[in-house]
Amino acid sequence: MNFELDGLHRPVIVVGGGQAGLSMSHCLSTAGVGHLVLERERAGHEWRTRRWDSFCLVTPNWQCRLPGFPYAGGDPDGFMVRDEIVAYLEAYVKEFDVPLHEGVEATRLRQLPGGGFRLTTSAGELTADHVVLATGPYQVPLKPRLAERLPEHVVQLHSAEYRNPAQLPDGEVLVVGTGQSGCQIAEDLHLAGRRVHLAVGAAPRVARHYRGRDVVAWLDEMGYYARGIDEFADADAVRFRANHYVTGRDGGHDIDLRAFATEGMQLYGRLHTIRSGQLSFADDLRRNLDAADTVSEGIKDSIDAFIAQRGIAAPREARYKPVWEPPEGPRTLDVEALSAVVWSTGFGRDHRWIDVPVFDGKGYPTHHRGVTSCPGLYFLGLPWQHTWGSGRFCGVAADAEYLTRRITGVGRGADVRWLSGTPVSTYPADDDWVAPRTVA
Repeated sequence: MNFELDGLHRPVIVVGGGQAGLSMSHCLSTAGVGHLVLERERAGHEWRTRRWDSFCLVTPNWQCRLPGFPYAGGDPDGFMVRDEIVAYLEAYVKEFDVPLHEGVEATRLRQLPGGGFRLTTSAGELTADHVVLATGPYQVPLKPRLAERLPEHVVQLHSAEYRNPAQLPDGEVLVVGTGQSGCQIAEDLHLAGRRVHLAVGAAPRVARHYRGRDVVAWLDEMGYYARGIDEFADADAVRFRANHYVTGRDGGHDIDLRAFATEGMQLYGRLHTIRSGQLSFADDLRRNLDAADTVSEGIKDSIDAFIAQRGIAAPREARYKPVWEPPEGPRTLDVEALSAVVWSTGFGRDHRWIDVPVFDGKGYPTHHRGVTSCPGLYFLGLPWQHTWGSGRFCGVAADAEYLTRRITGVGRGADVRWLSGTPVSTYPADDDWVAPRTVA
């Protein structure tokens, strides 16, 4: 075991070497704050290992603007694929000589009696005055318990394990979940000629383009990505929403599940039960499709209003018309028809190694803009940490800059507003533990 870090002290230790941790490092370096970054695997590990072969961003490249390092390639309106994202992060580490220690796992975090923290790692014990937890929200792949009822011949993968259609045995595939991953994986399989069954949830969708521009460009100009969570009446409801599904594949386009249905993809409501060799689905397919369309058209309404208010010259565009309607009533599917299931059912968090009482009764870190009630302890990279852009390439810089100001004593006064529960009191024993859900 390598104990090169054992006994080391730094003013700040950042845990996590993804885009959040690297952004934090840049801001601390700019402010002249001594620090180091610990990464259990390699920088950008999640992008390297938990994305399928055809994966690409759903936001345009021009939104990739980590602090001090905006996208500088030749395709600003395109969408970086997986390997380009990894290369972007590797270039960031090299450009700013990030004090990154890879292959070092943090296993326990405790407060010191006199202030500061002790961090136990696979490379020894370190101490710090401040700790920034930039480990992200997508830590533990979640599968429903009913997955245990599928027979052995059905290959089961979580979306984090899916790579390409050839990875799955010949035959029909069920994809469960229609967040961004589920819809894009279903399309990947569909384009490969596989017969796909898709259990459709309540995730919303958004159009790729509208009135002459990428919808992301309109929303960015309209200030959506900078709108603070405090402006919403129910912050928890916003934080745990599923992301809108759309794709950047092949230059970017809508994901229209109804259009897939006209091409042979089989759509169902939410997966409800598996019993007696049959999968039963809820009778909510029509409602889920209609709700997704309503969100998409509502976003277009807001763009229309913005264009009218600003007097912007933008081409008119016909509104979406559904190309397929689902049959009435719930549907079933014989298990024997399937060769594989891809569970696109989200992720949870695993903060059991953090022995500091900064979690609510559901295991979610209590914070305001990443600042916890424990002096010196911060989170970075959470969805909706402060804005819609938080945790993304477009917004994490602002959050990192804010935390740097707090660490250096500039702009104090934004206190955490509530606190309940601890990791000990809110989590059951390890054998029965289930990761708290990251999104609904």
